[in-house]
Amino acid sequence: MKTIIGTALAAVASLSTPAAAQDSADQGDIVVTGRGFDASPADRVATVVTIDRDRITANASSRLESVLADVAGLQQFRRSDSRSANPTSQGLSLRGIGGNASSRALLILDGVPQTDPFGGWVAFPAYATDRLGLIRITRGGGSGYYGPGALAGTIELESATPSQLNAVDGRVSYGSRDAVEAQGSAALVRGAGFATLSGAYSRGDGFVPTVPESRGSADRAAPYEQASGAIRAAIRVAPDTELQANVAAFADRRARGTAFTANRSEGADASVRLVGRGRWGWSALAYLQTRAFASSFASVNAARTAATQTLDQYNTPATGAGARLEIVPPLGEHVALRFGADLRDVSGRTQENFTYVAAAPTRRRLAGGESATYGVFADGSVELGAVTLALGGRVDHWRIGDSFLNERPIAGGAALTDLRFADRSGDEVTGRAGLAWRVAAPLTLRTAAYRGWRLPTLNELYRPFRVGADATAANAALSPERLWGYEIGATLAPAAGVGVSATWFDNRLDDAIANVTLGHGAGTFPGVGFVAAGGAYRVRQNLDAVRARGFEIDADAAHGDGFARASWSHVAARVVASSTAAPLDGLAPAQTPRDQLSGTLGWRHDGATASATLRHVARQFDDDQNSSSLAPATTIDAYAAIPIATGVAIEARAENIGNERVEAGISGAEIVERATPRTLWIGVRFGGG
Repeated sequence: MKTIIGTALAAVASLSTPAAAQDSADQGDIVVTGRGFDASPADRVATVVTIDRDRITANASSRLESVLADVAGLQQFRRSDSRSANPTSQGLSLRGIGGNASSRALLILDGVPQTDPFGGWVAFPAYATDRLGLIRITRGGGSGYYGPGALAGTIELESATPSQLNAVDGRVSYGSRDAVEAQGSAALVRGAGFATLSGAYSRGDGFVPTVPESRGSADRAAPYEQASGAIRAAIRVAPDTELQANVAAFADRRARGTAFTANRSEGADASVRLVGRGRWGWSALAYLQTRAFASSFASVNAARTAATQTLDQYNTPATGAGARLEIVPPLGEHVALRFGADLRDVSGRTQENFTYVAAAPTRRRLAGGESATYGVFADGSVELGAVTLALGGRVDHWRIGDSFLNERPIAGGAALTDLRFADRSGDEVTGRAGLAWRVAAPLTLRTAAYRGWRLPTLNELYRPFRVGADATAANAALSPERLWGYEIGATLAPAAGVGVSATWFDNRLDDAIANVTLGHGAGTFPGVGFVAAGGAYRVRQNLDAVRARGFEIDADAAHGDGFARASWSHVAARVVASSTAAPLDGLAPAQTPRDQLSGTLGWRHDGATASATLRHVARQFDDDQNSSSLAPATTIDAYAAIPIATGVAIEARAENIGNERVEAGISGAEIVERATPRTLWIGVRFGGG
């Protein structure tokens, strides 16, 4: 395999509070941080979980999706990670509202939206964990100032600052199945600013995704190769103004365990931001994202002795561009307000060959379009003694247009399908209101209500896809999703270094987009072509609703050199459906476990670190009809770093120590796919200068 390069994102930041910024200006001591606004006091009414840099970098798999798994209830559409999953299945969601691979949580890095402009999934290989300094997860919808799309919550990634990096940092590891991982960074800091350069590379021969009892001679290992790189810079351009610039790129190659299932993803991002830290805080951001995705699909015969190509999605180019202006006026010590406007425009198309005859495609499909959102927002809070009142909202105008579907014979001739879909537009009002009451020093009670929305992705609207023998058609008529919800919770800090948070929530997702089964092969179906015997034919549709109720408990403790973290999410979710989807009414949404748990015990002393993490995910249904279920799974990971010289440590990592079978999917022919088996790593880490 040839080596690749690319990644990590970039973007911007915000700033500190206006009062603090003014104090610094008065003292002539402006520090260039590359970061954004401090957390809003309004966050006190929400459920917020923070993952610090120590935990981000000391993780058994060194992958972002594994780090995020510390927060129970935060899940991908499927259980596989970015070494073996199809990239299009890696959307993020929270609170059991289900999914169809497009993210229902808003992911941002330094203020810039991160999900794929075409598909809404997350390119996890773009995020080398050593580049990140902090992760904040806010559960619940209605994010006002970060943009639309926060149906289930917001995930904020912040790049590491110079204070978190050495002049040179690096790590190299060798692991099971001839795997190699390497990350490195360099930081140059001067009084007026800083610059960082980072890169990451990983490859492995991979494992066979199909479980042993389902395998045949057509099944084989699924290798991967991934790389990323990023440059960040921040400089003071005026006494109270900071300029931040970021450029990043990534490349990702994966196979899926049989012939004709290779896929590739590539992307590049750039952003620039001006941040004012004077009496009036302000920031102005602009960004550009480009993506390309290609994937091939195969049908495997019943004996699993031969794979036949069924679809070649040879290119899916996409572009995302956006801008954002935010202002923070000086309103006093106990009143906080931020308001502004943002826009995001995305375009893309799928280009694919299909209907194979004698191992050659006979038809070509081009489908795509563009969508845009334009919004204004405001978010404020008032502190009245022990009570914090928070209110935020936004008004968005959206548009879907210039969309088309063209299918024609590859050999030439008239188009078989040539459609131009009518432009659509609409307006959405969303927001969050809440109250936090500090009853006594250790106890805070809180409640919040919210409304969020999400526009269908171009992928959902226009791109059909296949998983094994199953095929799913797109739907250009999908409506936006809208979520209403409320929560009640308490946060307790009984002693220094100890914190417990508990929250009960009730959410209703109206017009939930799901993959609805409408038929079975063998046969030819609209939008996908031929579906083999044993395969299911599905269409993306808006369900009436998904109702999800449950609770979350998070706890952290640190004493001396020891630390512990635990997270538990319990959710009961049910589909509300009618018309052609009526058979789904009362069933559980696909890929939604009732319980998720994560617990970590660890120790740090004089540069040495050791930790063990137990995770459990309950049984979940793989399909909309609840006919196939994925077994519950409990895994244990471990991490250890032992210093051997100044700035040098030996690292040992173990994923899924017990080699638990973590089922990730079941195809129409009852072929079970598993996630990562036991994987062991040994390496060296260095930093200093």
